Amino acid sequence: MKRKSNSYHLEIRTNRKKPYGLLRNSYREDGKVKKETICHFSGLTLEQLQLIKSSLQGKAIMKDDFKILSSHEYGASYAGLAIAKELGLHKFIHSQYSQPWVKSSLAMIVGRLVYQGSKLSLSHCSTYSSLWEICGVDEKIDVDIHCYDAMDKLFSRQEAIQLALANKHLKDGTLVLYDITSCYMEGEYENSEIVAFGYNRDRKRGHEQIVISLLCNKDGCPVAVEVFKGNTKDETTVIDKINEIQQKYDVKNIVFVGDRGMVTQSVYDKIDHKTVQTISALNHNSIQELCDKGTFQMSLFDEKNIVEILDGNKRYMLCKNPVIKEKEAAARKRLIELTCEELDKIVQSTRKTKYSKAVRAGRVIDKFKMAKFIIIEESDDIFNYRLDTDKIDKESALDGCYIVFTDTSCLDMTALETVESYKSLIKVEQAFRNLKTAQLQMRPIFHKTDDRIKCHVFICMLAYYIMWHMKQRLKPLDEQDGVGGNRKYSFSHILENLKSIRKETIEFADVKSSIITTPTEEQSKILNLLNVAV
Repeated sequence: MKRKSNSYHLEIRTNRKKPYGLLRNSYREDGKVKKETICHFSGLTLEQLQLIKSSLQGKAIMKDDFKILSSHEYGASYAGLAIAKELGLHKFIHSQYSQPWVKSSLAMIVGRLVYQGSKLSLSHCSTYSSLWEICGVDEKIDVDIHCYDAMDKLFSRQEAIQLALANKHLKDGTLVLYDITSCYMEGEYENSEIVAFGYNRDRKRGHEQIVISLLCNKDGCPVAVEVFKGNTKDETTVIDKINEIQQKYDVKNIVFVGDRGMVTQSVYDKIDHKTVQTISALNHNSIQELCDKGTFQMSLFDEKNIVEILDGNKRYMLCKNPVIKEKEAAARKRLIELTCEELDKIVQSTRKTKYSKAVRAGRVIDKFKMAKFIIIEESDDIFNYRLDTDKIDKESALDGCYIVFTDTSCLDMTALETVESYKSLIKVEQAFRNLKTAQLQMRPIFHKTDDRIKCHVFICMLAYYIMWHMKQRLKPLDEQDGVGGNRKYSFSHILENLKSIRKETIEFADVKSSIITTPTEEQSKILNLLNVAV
């Protein structure tokens, strides 16, 4: 059909929910201006319609007219939040999850996964990240309002959130994994009731610390975290934790898996074995005591087979690991050598000090924890030492040997299944490694009040909850990497890859528009596995 005019223009209408455009031409008829509609544009954004309008007006798109005004990280933050919402974490935080503090809490949780650092640095990340915007916080970020106030509200919800996680991931009769670690603190905490000196697993002498417990299901999915005073002993937390599982989380029958030394005899005697069964391991001293009692002989330890021994209600699984055997032997040999080098210097020393040679030697022995292998020989004017070779030989016989014990029935769990269940504790150790160093970098802790310290640890746990589910979905990439030294698809690499999906604010032909960069083939593969559409 022949048009009455070659003058085309686009009229943009915004009177509906979504904008639409009318392509029209204008002409005169009998001295009046009339319009003819050529076609209708729908399904386009307002920015796209404005670009078409500018083009019809003869505004050519030149390179100099095209400007990138800003570029913000988008992909990793979007993926983290999408998975958090898919898992229902926003609803666990509060049923009215549209509240501003809930959005801020989600931003802190996803921010811990993507950026780490302090809350103050997170409050400033809007200059380079879309995190806060994605989480629905559009106003200027104030660290006191959006971080600290939100933390206080989130901390008040910790028990309810952990109950929701337990209901989702723990079932009656389930196997639960439990372990404890320490986290050293920087600075002074005079008014704190939880920061104290204690057994430091981080090997940071001179630093006070807190103690952190983590409860996971059999697959290693985190369910609950708790912060204790820094001098808390592992075994003192076990009974309360079992009661918490049974009473607060209403999981009556459990198989409790704890690290060696955690389920001591005194703890074991306090457990109600009608509803709670245990799996743990013996330390070297306990193994030696059982050997001395004649419960079993050292010759029963085998590098290939698990030897099971029944003693009353307990089953003992005797195992021997040749790799650990070599490591333990090498470590003991090295420590003895270092101890002897220092002691030789003391023996040969002729200078007088305010401390006797015996006191100086005692410090050296304590430093390397070799007291059981060193015998001090001292008279009025002679100081010397010698190695207790009998104890060294006795200890060497235990290298690589470990015993897993349980009170579960052999009908419910075979010896191999019991040992594998105990080895599942490595999943909790991996969680601690990611929480403290590898990915989430819980340390250093900048907060000074006990509630804020506890909430910071809780935020890190919730970030690991998201991370754990992401890793489960990304397992095909691990299989693709195979076994070897240089892994391509580490979690850090995956996050950095997703971070390069950007939100760009552009301007051309006097029109501003925001676009998300198109994912690469590799990014699309990752997003598909995560079940996230950007």
